[in-house]
Amino acid sequence: MIARSSSHGRSSDDQCVPGSTGRSEAPSHLHYSGRSRAFRDQGPTTSGLSLIAGVNTSDNDAGVTLAAADRPPAATPADSAWAVETHGLTKRFGANVAVNDVELLVPRGCAFGYLGPNGAGKTTLIRVLLGLTHADSGTMSLLGYQVPKHRDVALARVGAIVDEPRFHGHLTGRQNLQILAAAREPAARDRIGPALERVGILHRADDKVSKYSMGMRQRLGVAACLIGDSELLIFDEPMNGLDPAGMRETREMILSLVAEGRTVVLSSHLLDEVERTCDAVAIVDRGSVIRQGPISELLAGASFELQIECSEPDRAKALLDATSVGGHAETSPVGLGITMPTGTTRDAIAEINRVLVEGGISVYRLQEMQASLEAWFLQVTSRLGETE
Repeated sequence: MIARSSSHGRSSDDQCVPGSTGRSEAPSHLHYSGRSRAFRDQGPTTSGLSLIAGVNTSDNDAGVTLAAADRPPAATPADSAWAVETHGLTKRFGANVAVNDVELLVPRGCAFGYLGPNGAGKTTLIRVLLGLTHADSGTMSLLGYQVPKHRDVALARVGAIVDEPRFHGHLTGRQNLQILAAAREPAARDRIGPALERVGILHRADDKVSKYSMGMRQRLGVAACLIGDSELLIFDEPMNGLDPAGMRETREMILSLVAEGRTVVLSSHLLDEVERTCDAVAIVDRGSVIRQGPISELLAGASFELQIECSEPDRAKALLDATSVGGHAETSPVGLGITMPTGTTRDAIAEINRVLVEGGISVYRLQEMQASLEAWFLQVTSRLGETE
């Protein structure tokens, strides 16, 4: 495992689906609608944990490589629908609460975004989940295995990149993966070639990593996760430092990993990319999860803009201002843009159209523009600030 440590591009039918919920039911405010999944033919690896840390776990700036022995006798996981499940998870650094009573449910087989500004506690949560730092209170499980009780068993099925992947620059990409595979079961070595091909850098596998771009190092990091045939992949800010082409390639790679039946959790503050990539999200601020659920359902409760192309925009605005239909209208050279509040019904939209037509305004186009994830995020966080 490697640890370094927009309109929404997914259709409404392409959402996360938890399988049998077993003992773990979603809170009443959460609902994950259906998604068909294609599972891999190959079962989970029987290897132990292998981890590359690009973040500092000591005072030096070098990456840290950890490896555990082969997986201990198997523990039986709970029949859980969740790839990641936490309850009351808390981590403190002195007086600073970095992870604050987090309740998080990540369905299996989806792309899940963990969103928040820099310093919100995203990376700390990932480090707690991976056992890179301990929790002060709460419970957590990965793929149905309680951690830290069954940490080795769980992490044998997890691949993660925390901060950024670090490799030996004087070695080739293939040689770096061979070093990692040596700490795993024999089958891991056989997965090196397919993993490099899978992430699209097989043609550069025998070049030194020092000659790789940031995007190629990211892809090599994913390949390192795949040599363990990981079911759960956790990426911390995977788009950081990438140019637009690199972002698109990373997005497509993540979507293809999910299509194979894997679960991908990514932390980010790049809301547009998350909206293009993820099925569901959790919003974190100052260590606390303030909202979570499928993106389509979260945005359905947001305000939206009604765009109207019409004749006489100024008179059209005056007509609407004289009524009680609601919304804030602004004129443009071709019509009106009306910001409608949360909970606006279709009948209200029809009433706007009726008022304009009966007032002698020709309506050429009327279109509801759903709020973006960024706009919704700003609404939620600004309301949160108003209550403090």
